[in-house]
Amino acid sequence: QVQLVESGGGLVQAGGSLRLSCAASGSIFSINFAAWYRQAPGKQRELVAHITSTGTIYYIDSVKGRFTISRDNAKNTVYLQMNSLKPEDTAVYYCNAHVQVVGRGGPYSYWGQGTQVTVSS
Repeated sequence: QVQLVESGGGLVQAGGSLRLSCAASGSIFSINFAAWYRQAPGKQRELVAHITSTGTIYYIDSVKGRFTISRDNAKNTVYLQMNSLKPEDTAVYYCNAHVQVVGRGGPYSYWGQGTQVTVSS
């Protein structure tokens, strides 16, 4: 009923920028909470940043000052602007959203399929 599709990943040199997008579609009443996670090879998936429906934002320390999470409620889309990228940012980035579903209530947690971000040194 709800799908999340990430885009914007790719290969970039250290110091470069990428902007990830996560577009939600389906029977969405509202998105309460949205987050970006990442998983590097051989490592556990980790929370990178989240944003609530009231605009409260959280970042892990390693991306503070470099990444910016934002949302466009009209488009049901969440963004992650990533600047000053480092090789250690290389990972598959996943979008997660807690969604109020029309006719079903919720919130229910949904995940995107992931988008690869590779930062070369």
